[in-house]
Amino acid sequence: MEQRHLGRTGLRVSRIGLGTLTWGRDTDEHDAADMLKTFWEAGGTLVDTADVYGDGEAEYLLGRLMEGLVPRRDLVVSTKAGSVPDPDRRFDGSRGHLLAALDASLARLGTDYVDVWHVHAYDPDTPLEETLQALDIAVSSGRARYAGVSNFCGWQLAKAATWQLAAPGTRTRLAGTQLEYSLLQRGAEREVLPAALDLGVGLLPSSPLGRGVLTGKYRHTTPPDSRGASEHLAPFVEPYLDDTASRIVDAVTTAADGLAVTPLQVALAWVRDRPGVAAPIVGARNAQQLTAALSVEALSLPDEICRALDDVSAPVHRYPDHDWSTL
Repeated sequence: MEQRHLGRTGLRVSRIGLGTLTWGRDTDEHDAADMLKTFWEAGGTLVDTADVYGDGEAEYLLGRLMEGLVPRRDLVVSTKAGSVPDPDRRFDGSRGHLLAALDASLARLGTDYVDVWHVHAYDPDTPLEETLQALDIAVSSGRARYAGVSNFCGWQLAKAATWQLAAPGTRTRLAGTQLEYSLLQRGAEREVLPAALDLGVGLLPSSPLGRGVLTGKYRHTTPPDSRGASEHLAPFVEPYLDDTASRIVDAVTTAADGLAVTPLQVALAWVRDRPGVAAPIVGARNAQQLTAALSVEALSLPDEICRALDDVSAPVHRYPDHDWSTL
């Protein structure tokens, strides 16, 4: 699998990442082991997790598999901290919480360091410089090799990245940012992607298949074994089952038929090769699904297909994103 630099750093990651959102909850150890081995054998390196996935079970399971199945040195392990199960405070970006969460993550993963450590979300109740100082401490102490943020909007990303760049050698530049990005969710193009490109921050798109909708599986019905049929994940899928999404899925399916490939491959190739994207993070239910996603490695979409998909999924971005003189 082709390797790409994460942002303007020396860290190289596989251009498809493996997500572990369901590990330890919907995905058991057997399926997780099959997927990790399949991913590794295909040349994949970037494995993404978080301290809240499965209430910590995803990290624990990944740690066990690194111990006995796939060498730790062959993987780029990314995890996140900052989301908390508190109804009154969803995010905690305080230095104390973040560093304690990192130590707990390392214990579950069974490793001395993570390759990339992300702040899971912006915390409006903590000064940003305090949150970012936790990243600096993590890197300077060797507990993390690189740092990033997740679910930051454009101004938040720009402020954080600029703050880090203001003191080179003292503060750790942001290597990456995670954000949902797909043909069904192109909001990142409004401000996040332009900021990331300008500041040298690599984008790691989550839900690159539109929460599974872009595979076409929901065109006529909801498969009983799908996330859309799951009691706790159905609300996650439902927003992308409207008429607008249906038109985009139809276009993806038409493109796939013309290229003799699958809708999954078309949708994943589109987001993988967007400017600024380092590696989409793919979450699969089993090794068979993951193999289908990894088969996109050999596919590059023709320019005319990309333009057609761009047109059918184009979000409305007007003033001030476009030159005001043309409006």
